[in-house]
Amino acid sequence: MSDRASDTETIRGATSETVRAALSSGDALPGTTGFAGELEGTLVRDVLGREPLYLESASSRTNSMPTVESSAETSTKWAFNPTTLEDPTLLPAGSTLALEDPDATPEQRFCLPNPTPESDHSSALTRLETAIETAADAVDTDDRDVAVAFSGGVDSALVAAVLDAPLYVVGFPDSHDVEAARSAARAMGRDLTVVELEPADLERAVPEVARATGRTNAMDVQIALPLYLVGERVAADGFDALAVGQGADELFGGYEKVVRLDHRVEANTVRGAVREGIQTLPTQLPRDVHAIEATGLEPVAPLLHDTVVDAALRLPDELLADETERKRALRLVSRSNLPEDVVDRKKKAVQYGSLVARELDRLARQAGYKRRIDDHVGKYIRSLLESEPDPPKA
Repeated sequence: MSDRASDTETIRGATSETVRAALSSGDALPGTTGFAGELEGTLVRDVLGREPLYLESASSRTNSMPTVESSAETSTKWAFNPTTLEDPTLLPAGSTLALEDPDATPEQRFCLPNPTPESDHSSALTRLETAIETAADAVDTDDRDVAVAFSGGVDSALVAAVLDAPLYVVGFPDSHDVEAARSAARAMGRDLTVVELEPADLERAVPEVARATGRTNAMDVQIALPLYLVGERVAADGFDALAVGQGADELFGGYEKVVRLDHRVEANTVRGAVREGIQTLPTQLPRDVHAIEATGLEPVAPLLHDTVVDAALRLPDELLADETERKRALRLVSRSNLPEDVVDRKKKAVQYGSLVARELDRLARQAGYKRRIDDHVGKYIRSLLESEPDPPKA
């Protein structure tokens, strides 16, 4: 998410020259952390959807007003942010769309590579280590003040180590993430800023997060809330960007389902299940990007750099996960940067580790949305959103 454009520019995440060359060659991983926008009358979005790009749905196009990113000559309205459109829909990751044709449909231009896995484990790990260094260098070349969203797990700890940036953790006082982050920061010899939450923070932030992300389902809001709330503090402290460890679980086999190969996956191998997880990123990442951007910060995700993605795609099953260890390759390359107990630490999902999910459930029940009600937290979220006046369209 480097080389980010301003609202009046038409390509985000990479230069026009890089995107043009990628379209010409078909290179799905041309050395960026994602890109999206308009290039010479054509919309484009990178293969993992790391940069969001929205279209006005067909039913709303004739009635919608032009946005900053559209022009009078185009019939398809589009935007980087869903709040500027009447009925936004994501342009599929890896696709293009010709703006001059109002009847055009997205064309798949980039496909996620499927390279043969490395047979030599040492070579595979060296490739990954070099890729992480490349990603860190790409962040360091940008003139931004960066802080790290730090939970004490190996993902955010590795990002913190390679960027050497200030650490911030968010959570309720008795949460797993706050204690884990304190412990990891001590082990790493690093200072840590703790953003302690109280229920009123959630009540205030829920409508803002729901609007910014365009999502009101309980899971998405629970995941986005910690990013938004830590981002508020980071922005107030004068930083420009928030670095996150997003993508590590998908790329390196961090989920239980990739080992169990149960009903949640279609693949019959760990590597195949990991690939399925990677392909969920285009729908997940816009939520996280918009939650961070809503605080005025730029999101930075070093572990989603093209070189890291390419290295991850080449990992064999044995370096991904099994019953005894997940994200094996990432942990192995982290040992040169991190204390052993940080490398081996197990981590909870952010909505649970921060206790945001627990406290949001409690608020919902206190407001009368009991657990016996279907989607009681989602209904509570929507009630908070409805009680707030809608902001004017940009």
